[in-house]
Amino acid sequence: MKQWKKPMLAAALTAGLFLIGVPLWGQNAHAAAGQTHGMGESHGMADSHGMHMGGHGGMAPQGHPLFGGHRMTVSEQLQRNTHLSTGLAKLLPAGTNLQTASAGFKNLGQFVAAVHVAHNLGIPFDELKDTMIGPPKKNLGQAIHQLRPAANSKAQVQDAERQAKQDLKRSH
Repeated sequence: MKQWKKPMLAAALTAGLFLIGVPLWGQNAHAAAGQTHGMGESHGMADSHGMHMGGHGGMAPQGHPLFGGHRMTVSEQLQRNTHLSTGLAKLLPAGTNLQTASAGFKNLGQFVAAVHVAHNLGIPFDELKDTMIGPPKKNLGQAIHQLRPAANSKAQVQDAERQAKQDLKRSH
């Protein structure tokens, strides 16, 4: 390889790695709950700390295959975040196992919002969960509409998402 090509190749590789790394490390854990995409209608609630939460890891971004990380499950996040777990446990029937209750939810935000909807509307959580998890899978708004047709599902989803954001903010 010609001598001028080696420095150019090294610079290109460095720039490429930098460009890949900036968005990954730029997703800090406190950018949080303000970056959602309405869980109630078609998208899962997602933000940079894992309402698809990867949680707080070491130097490597969570869930990125190049860095060997893994995305923490909702159950793992609840085990790690005892403040949030304690608050959610108060909204569920006494003795509810949060790890079992959260199984099947695609992310922490979806689970937290579902807990709030169940509590707010007096829907048994297991019934709401079964409706959402399926089959067939339903989003939170569809599940509310099915289980409480008289309720304003859009408003209920908005309230639950707001409550979930507050819970997640307070828990960190």
